[in-house]
Amino acid sequence: MNMGDIPIIIAVAETQGFASAARRLGVSKSAVSKRITVVEQRLGAQLFHRSTRHISLTEVGARFYEHAIRSYEAAQEAEDCVSVLQSKPKGKLKINVPMSFGRLHISPLIADFLKIYPDIEIELIMDDRVVDLIEEGFDLAIRGGTLKDSSLVARKIAPITNILVASPDYIQAYGEPSSVKELMDHNCLQYTYSRDFQEWVFLSNGTTLSFRPNGNFRVNNGEALKETILNGLGIGRLPTFTVGGDLANGRLVQVLADYSMPRQMLYAIYPERRHLPPKVREFIDFLLERLGGDMPPWDQL
Repeated sequence: MNMGDIPIIIAVAETQGFASAARRLGVSKSAVSKRITVVEQRLGAQLFHRSTRHISLTEVGARFYEHAIRSYEAAQEAEDCVSVLQSKPKGKLKINVPMSFGRLHISPLIADFLKIYPDIEIELIMDDRVVDLIEEGFDLAIRGGTLKDSSLVARKIAPITNILVASPDYIQAYGEPSSVKELMDHNCLQYTYSRDFQEWVFLSNGTTLSFRPNGNFRVNNGEALKETILNGLGIGRLPTFTVGGDLANGRLVQVLADYSMPRQMLYAIYPERRHLPPKVREFIDFLLERLGGDMPPWDQL
């Protein structure tokens, strides 16, 4: 058995498709299909049921997968063990980060990190959607909020503080609300990739208040939302890591500053492995040094 076939079989079994397996492996769909056919011919058994919409393991394929995954994990563990002993972290590091946070706070740090670790090659994917780290082959992701996938390991980086903001021009034109109830009279703009974008929650004197925002603009990108707020269209909820500089220079003002919103946490997450590769460990430690703590840099402006 060619050991190089094992990751291909595992990818097809776990993603249930040649195209999705190809994306995980970084190869073409036809290459994956041909390799599976070669393996099946060599074994004299069909590993996968194929249809136009779905690919699934046969009974023989399921048994083969059980052994294949153990072999692959053992090989990966051996590689990680050797990597831990290396004096210099190296190899490709594929990272997923949210668009706004990545552009504002991760991208500016990449050059410094690569100067320290020149043998590491970084592929940075900035995307506001929540990706499947394992299916898409990511070593590491930066995420905020509540984590649901128990197969991932999470390490806290810094707190995330959300606030309501508006431009001075909007406040001058429409006034400033003094209570949550008065938000009903304002154009409330929404970031739709937030899990709770249809409800804003406020805390005041031990009391929890909720509000369903209503406005004429929704968007799935934080920076696009900020730009619209800067242009005076309405009031929006944004994290301070996005608007810290604009608050400091007066381009935006905080609305309902006497109310707080529930704090979330920013995490570095990665697939669970017995030996964490040095390239991942060093990048997380680097982020903690530059961005970590109860008072992250964007809240010190």
